[in-house]
Amino acid sequence: MRLSLIVGIGMFFLKFYAYALTHSSAILSDATESIVHVLAVGFAAYSLRLASKPADQEHHYGHAKISFMSAGFEGAMIIIAALFIIYETTENLIAGIEIHKLDTGLWLTGSALVINAALGSYLILIGKRKRSLILEANGKHVLTDAWTSFGVVLGVGLAWYTGWDYFDPICAFVLALHILFSGFKLMRQSINGLLDAADPEIDKIIADTLEKAKAEFEIDFHGVRHLSTGDGFRIELHLLFPDELSIKEAHRQATIIEGQIESAIETPVFVTTHLEPAIAHEDHH
Repeated sequence: MRLSLIVGIGMFFLKFYAYALTHSSAILSDATESIVHVLAVGFAAYSLRLASKPADQEHHYGHAKISFMSAGFEGAMIIIAALFIIYETTENLIAGIEIHKLDTGLWLTGSALVINAALGSYLILIGKRKRSLILEANGKHVLTDAWTSFGVVLGVGLAWYTGWDYFDPICAFVLALHILFSGFKLMRQSINGLLDAADPEIDKIIADTLEKAKAEFEIDFHGVRHLSTGDGFRIELHLLFPDELSIKEAHRQATIIEGQIESAIETPVFVTTHLEPAIAHEDHH
């Protein structure tokens, strides 16, 4: 995250220098996205520090859910950047297009593209490996920045090559729409996490593991639920054991099943099981 912040600040100065040279709407859109990126990474760095704190008396389940807030903040910042790009490009069209030194602007923006593409891919890789939504969201934002730079290189390159300056604002509008889409995707991910939306992939892993345990231990199960904590999952379920089984043996088998679920999911998992008798189960409820 520190690397992301340092690179983000560097890109901010690089892109605004390119805009100062060229007065290109497309390069301005790229530079504006960098402002948002620096703000978002600053918030994400704070969120990552807070998420790593252990549970305490006030937060029994830890602080990792801040990651969903961080993703939502980053998404909101991306949307604001896109709206600003649309506004500024419209203003430039009304005032008249006047761009300079596009060749230098192309080299500077191309350099930003390569750096951000490498950084974004690295952040997403580490985020997925560590199951860190904060890092993954930041990586997606950096990649969005790289795609923005790619669009700028394309639009400015066409304007420079053909001499038709309107390629520049057209490119800026297309990039703004792409950035809007990315922002809404992050916002949706954030809302789903805060509302504890179920993960279909995790659902399938749990169901498959429990079906195997059902055959192995001759038990049944129901009431399976899970939620994401931002840095892992909490899973709870009811296990139905034969009445003649001692509570000691039922607990031993339940512990084995909990371990099987934890091993099947490649992320920190906390499983809670509730032991019930299989015979006359409905009557007990």
